[in-house]
Amino acid sequence: MPRSLSCTVIFVLLAACSAAAQSPDTSSPAPAAQPPTAAPPADAKKPKKVWTNENLSGASGTVSVVGDPKNASKAKPSSDKPADAQYIASIRKQIDKYQEQIADVDRQLLDLKNFSQGEPNTSAGGIKLNKGYNREPIEVQIRVLQDQRKDFQSKIDALLDEARKKGVEPGQLR
Repeated sequence: MPRSLSCTVIFVLLAACSAAAQSPDTSSPAPAAQPPTAAPPADAKKPKKVWTNENLSGASGTVSVVGDPKNASKAKPSSDKPADAQYIASIRKQIDKYQEQIADVDRQLLDLKNFSQGEPNTSAGGIKLNKGYNREPIEVQIRVLQDQRKDFQSKIDALLDEARKKGVEPGQLR
């Protein structure tokens, strides 16, 4: 019984506090009434015109362009002269080498995944006499091979970016 009485008292006090907070304070003097100012209506402003390709011919004045027009005249095309054939051949050779290494890593990944699932070894050699035991768990070996694959792919991407910067067209490296 005392618990329910204390809960009731708490609720009555909370209600009284919230009612006092919501009622305006009449003891302070009211601010002087200010004459209403004529605020311009929000829709009295002219909306901005959005130009599209269809109505661009009706536009008057100049068209703004993003960027500095002085720098636009100084810009040079990236490939003034064709790239050196010897450079293209060396880049293509490096990319082919990395792609072969990626293919080898993919074969190793497939063998490890098949082994972890209990499937027989699908490699053409059968028993490999030059291979030893590996004490690392298969998951760790798979993670290492995936990291190697990402590394080879990033090297290929870096070569392609470098070649693009030197003016080599993407079709020349295929």
